[in-house]
Amino acid sequence: MTDSWDTIADWYAGLLRTGSAMHEFNRDVLLGLLPGELGGCRVLDLGCGEGIVARALAARGASVAGIDPSPRMIEHARAAAAGGPGTVTYAVDDGCVLSTVAAESVDWVTAGLSLNNVPDLDAALTAVRRVLTAQGELAFTIPHPCFEAPHASWTQITDRPVRRVVGDYLAEGFWRSDNPEGARRAGNQHRTLSTYLTALVRHGFALETVTEPSPSDQVAAAQPHRAGLPPFLAVRARRAA
Repeated sequence: MTDSWDTIADWYAGLLRTGSAMHEFNRDVLLGLLPGELGGCRVLDLGCGEGIVARALAARGASVAGIDPSPRMIEHARAAAAGGPGTVTYAVDDGCVLSTVAAESVDWVTAGLSLNNVPDLDAALTAVRRVLTAQGELAFTIPHPCFEAPHASWTQITDRPVRRVVGDYLAEGFWRSDNPEGARRAGNQHRTLSTYLTALVRHGFALETVTEPSPSDQVAAAQPHRAGLPPFLAVRARRAA
């Protein structure tokens, strides 16, 4: 059977609920792009999965709408209570369409490790721009395109440190990981760094922040070979006039 986000949803939710240093680091990196206080803000969490980011946004006071194309993921998200002072609602929706979200209705769109899953980046950015208020902002993280290219691997030669072996970085498109314990066995869209950044500009976004965060102490402890490389690219962009 070919895996999908629906078929791995139970495994994925269990992984995050029992503690995943990488996913917790991603959540914290994404939250670092946003204000510490979000009271009165309306936030759309695109590709919310089991709700790890949506719950954290509500804890900062935001009114959050989480959407994901996987019904099973949304079931897991709804089953996890979100502490206030904000609120969270969830809906099954396509990130390339956002049919459940009204035009100019949210102040922020967050996308934690999800834009790399949408099949049509241009359609997704068109939808995001539509639902953002004037001067609204998009904050997202993706697996770092340079180091998480399709079928990248690790190698060690004699007594030298473990090194990353990068695959065909310029070959964009859909691929599946052969790691039976990896989320990307459900599929992933590889795009170059320049594809993401130029698409934002083309769709009327002004770049505000682009960061390549070093792994947290927790990530480095769990996966020491990652200590010298940024696992994610993090971007914040404002809807331009």
